[in-house]
Amino acid sequence: MINLILDKTSHKGKEILLLKFPYDKYLIEKVKRIENIEWSNTQRAWYTVYSNQALYQIKDIFNGYAKIDASILKEKLAKEKYIKTHSNHNHLTIEAIDKIEKYKHWMRSKRYSDSTIETYTNALQSFLKFFWQKPITEINNNDVIVFNNEFILKHKLSASYQNQVVNAIKLFFTTIKDTTINIEVIHRPKRSKLLPNVLSKEEVKKILDAPQNLKHKAMLSLVYACGLRCGEILKLKPEHVDSKRNVLIIKQAKGRKDRIAPLSNKIIDLLRSYYISFKPKIYLFEGAIANNPYDERSLQNVIKQSVLKAGIKKPVTLHWLRHSYATHLLESGTDLRYIQEILGHSSSRTTEIYTHVSTKSIQNITSPFDYL
Repeated sequence: MINLILDKTSHKGKEILLLKFPYDKYLIEKVKRIENIEWSNTQRAWYTVYSNQALYQIKDIFNGYAKIDASILKEKLAKEKYIKTHSNHNHLTIEAIDKIEKYKHWMRSKRYSDSTIETYTNALQSFLKFFWQKPITEINNNDVIVFNNEFILKHKLSASYQNQVVNAIKLFFTTIKDTTINIEVIHRPKRSKLLPNVLSKEEVKKILDAPQNLKHKAMLSLVYACGLRCGEILKLKPEHVDSKRNVLIIKQAKGRKDRIAPLSNKIIDLLRSYYISFKPKIYLFEGAIANNPYDERSLQNVIKQSVLKAGIKKPVTLHWLRHSYATHLLESGTDLRYIQEILGHSSSRTTEIYTHVSTKSIQNITSPFDYL
């Protein structure tokens, strides 16, 4: 039975309900029975206005035909309820609403992504609700500390969420005149120093050899061969593969940066075989709907099934292939500066994390235990 994933987001000032599932003609006919349902190319999903009536209708239409997965939806609803319950005040002031709208327009004019605008807006709303009795221009650095202690830490919210709030506050107060807050001294939470998850070359080979479908094999292979992020491979177009120069051109990746990654003859041969078989038109890897990019959740399912088929027990995700690529480059002697360029890291400090998981030097160390 096909999984039908429910999610929600904001669109043009309205809360919308998203329906995501792998391409299936029968389910598409079913989904068209939902009132005011539309297809979103941006979200790669069907959507309608969020309401209890829509939820009841979906349950009634798909009962017995698809497995409805509402875990993401429930998590978002729980978070919204939590923030609403634990805020000092459940409503923004007129001043705050006006300033937030101007803030959103300013971010759009600076070409921030829709997801960043939504994240920063939600984080800022929580902060301004907490100080609803105080004029925005009178909010100071001590208020940020109070918010961290009395809201974020008190209710055990994550360091990641705290960092989002800091980002939102710092950016917001650059747009406010005559403010008493000094954005330069707002501190961030200490980050947990987690090592990236890395697979051995043997494990990577097993995963890449697992798919029988040539498209699936080509996608996973290219992710590892060039250290790509999930969103990057889905946006690739045939013209981005430059087989004459043996490079892959990655356009407008994270941070709106272009970069190139080297392509070996082996991966070029695989991509050529794939291209001849599937003949993609607009995107290098297209989904079941012609001229549209492959679905992100479907790609995540491809890696999941490949890991299962390869008999690997680790909770591997697509990003593990990127981490493994960087680590294997380092272990083969590639200069860290080149790895930074290939991965598209703004700071060398981000790339240096791979030195902590590379086993090349560590394996040469003899333990004193061996001399006992």
